[in-house]
Amino acid sequence: MKQASGPHWLACERRGVYALLMAASGMMGAYTLVLRGGVFCNAQTANIAMMAVAFGQGRWGDGLYYLIPITAYCLGAFLSELLPGPVKRLGPVRWDSCLVLLEAATLFCIGFIPLRAPHQPVQLLINFIAAMQFNTFRQAEGIPMATTFCTNHVRQVGVWLCHGVCRRDPAAYRRAGAHVWMLACFFAGAALLTSLCPLLQAKAIWLALVPLLAAAARLLYADLIAERELLSRKPSGH
Repeated sequence: MKQASGPHWLACERRGVYALLMAASGMMGAYTLVLRGGVFCNAQTANIAMMAVAFGQGRWGDGLYYLIPITAYCLGAFLSELLPGPVKRLGPVRWDSCLVLLEAATLFCIGFIPLRAPHQPVQLLINFIAAMQFNTFRQAEGIPMATTFCTNHVRQVGVWLCHGVCRRDPAAYRRAGAHVWMLACFFAGAALLTSLCPLLQAKAIWLALVPLLAAAARLLYADLIAERELLSRKPSGH
């Protein structure tokens, strides 16, 4: 009998879940850029660059401030590495599912913080949850992917298009297309939230709850019903 081809991917490795996370991340990035201080909190390259510039210009106090968001991001990565084991031992769901619910709860609370309040607490919260998401979701159906920013996806599009052209490899075009799809989801999320910021103001971040809760529903269904017997299996990349 012919066996089914290809591995079985867990729900937390499916491209559909990653697409939802990318859309939510686009919304988080647009939210902080448009309404919460004009910064992109999903990654830390800009903060490190601005800290270096401030130090180079002798603005030591300004430069030291950037250690706060960098530390929040580092702490998010630390906890996302520490918590999966205890969560798996204590409950019937994966850390991945708990994290997406935690993100949704955090963004729901952020929507109640008025825009006249200092932006730093909101920025730090998004630093924190973005780091946890980045470290938790690593590969979509065997393809390494980041779910909180776009640089790696742009690079991978170029790499796999080159492989497709130079090696005449149809699979390379499919991998390039997977990264283009992730970029499109991020772009669509960011554009949609930005267009509604004037109307929704601080509560615009609640739009990100739609893809996050859709992802959470899919993950919880897998944990509690479809993949109960696979809870001990680690997602690829971990």
